[in-house]
Amino acid sequence: IMIGILGGMGTRAGLDFCNKLAVLNRGKNDQNYPMFILYNKANIPNRLKNIKKYKNVLKSLIAGCRLLQKNKCKFIVMPCNTAHYWQEDIQKKIKIPLISMPKEVYLHTKKTCKKNYKIGILCKEATIKTKVYSNYFDKSFQLVSPGKILQKNSVNKAIKFLKMGRVKDAENVLK
Repeated sequence: IMIGILGGMGTRAGLDFCNKLAVLNRGKNDQNYPMFILYNKANIPNRLKNIKKYKNVLKSLIAGCRLLQKNKCKFIVMPCNTAHYWQEDIQKKIKIPLISMPKEVYLHTKKTCKKNYKIGILCKEATIKTKVYSNYFDKSFQLVSPGKILQKNSVNKAIKFLKMGRVKDAENVLK
């Protein structure tokens, strides 16, 4: 089966996802690796700046998903947390499943953690603001995110470093 990956909302996030997909599904030879198409659609409008201009981002995400659908992908993943704010409306416009990363994280957490546990979340403010994780976790767990100063001085800086490929700098900022 062909997997569709809608990337570009953090090019490194899409590439990291592809690498993890290959590592997790390591084959004995080339023919045993998963088949996938990464559409690095880097021109999708900035999610944080366009939350209120909902349709700007939605149109671009749908166009990317339709391209993957047209190329015979059986389902699509988006390695961008905030982009899942548009997930339900995208799904209405395409014919193949768009996997919900927040839902999958929630289902995994539900299997591995006891109910009402505190779950820490490190992400951009837009992901917190759009409640893409809270919509799932608020029912059974307590999501905990950093305060504004810690968010700005540590989490945001770490994410910026990651996007630049500076993994060690990101680790140091979070420590």
